[in-house]
Amino acid sequence: MERGPFRIGIACFPLIGGSGILATALGSELARRGHDVYFFSYAQPVRLDLPQEGLHFHRVEVAHNPLFPCPDYTLPLAVKMAEVARSQQLDLFHVHYAVPHALAACLASQIVGPSAPRIVTTLHGTDTTLLGQDPDYRTAIEHALVHSDAVTAVSESLRTQTQEIFRLKRPIEVIPNFFTPNKPKRSREEVRSDFGVTNEFLVLHMSSLRPVKRVDLLLRTIAASKNRRRLRLFILAGGPFDPYEPLLDELLLRDVVVLRQNTAAVDEYLQAADAGLYTSEYESFGLSILETMFYGKPVVAFGVGGIPEVIGDSCPLYAFGDVVAAAAGLDALIESPNLARQLGKRSRSRAVETFSADRIVPRYEALYGHVVAARYA
Repeated sequence: MERGPFRIGIACFPLIGGSGILATALGSELARRGHDVYFFSYAQPVRLDLPQEGLHFHRVEVAHNPLFPCPDYTLPLAVKMAEVARSQQLDLFHVHYAVPHALAACLASQIVGPSAPRIVTTLHGTDTTLLGQDPDYRTAIEHALVHSDAVTAVSESLRTQTQEIFRLKRPIEVIPNFFTPNKPKRSREEVRSDFGVTNEFLVLHMSSLRPVKRVDLLLRTIAASKNRRRLRLFILAGGPFDPYEPLLDELLLRDVVVLRQNTAAVDEYLQAADAGLYTSEYESFGLSILETMFYGKPVVAFGVGGIPEVIGDSCPLYAFGDVVAAAAGLDALIESPNLARQLGKRSRSRAVETFSADRIVPRYEALYGHVVAARYA
């Protein structure tokens, strides 16, 4: 097995969302461990801290050629990946999502030829739960997975679901997400003051706001709380909030909700919060939940997908859609600071013991070693 250091090309989405956040954190950790890492995306990932030794970013321009009726990203991405693979002699591509990144990696490998990097594809959920059900994408995803040298999933739940949908004959290795906290630049008091929060119980929600995140249930849970006047809901949004504006007024939550769009100051917000609230109808893992746990905050969530694998027995979980029970769980935290501290302490212990970079990153390095060794065999 090769032990590196490796030259690794990482393709990911740049916005707030589990795949891009994990890819960025992984690349940074790999660079700290002596590997050379080359990022590919249409924008700099929001948490990619440059400059950093061993870390490089290559912007991919979305093609708007008048010859074609629609913009194209996959082909320019593949060309850029092939170009850098040749010039930097990359050992492997680690791509996050089968479409478009693994497909682009497959095409880049064909362009490079026999010396092409190996391909590691990590599934984060949408490949399987949404695109995998769509016949317009299913064949392309299967092609990308079959032609990858290794495939990983971020939870047992996602691996099981992927195998059921695609009927793959190849193994899928489960390597969960991890989180490495950064030192907040502002104090808890400064951030809460910025929100106009003093003694209120600050509830945090971080997500892309895609439909699967069920922001409607998030707002209804807050509305069902009997302590709603004592709390504030802070939403760190990776997408537009416009579709939920009418519900905000309908539930009379306009003065309760604080909203911020894409920002890298996640550690400041986690430190300032008192608890996390997540109401997705499905999560392949739930990276935002893990981040909340690392900061010793209790989590209120529905027990769907990979969330039970993340939370374990550190906090109670609720049946999907039961906003009354979730609101009662939130009320219990508001009314009992001791309970909130106890659950927060348990959450942090589980996060540190199970999902730290020191535990997870070596598993990726070992996987890289296997696929690179196979390349030279």
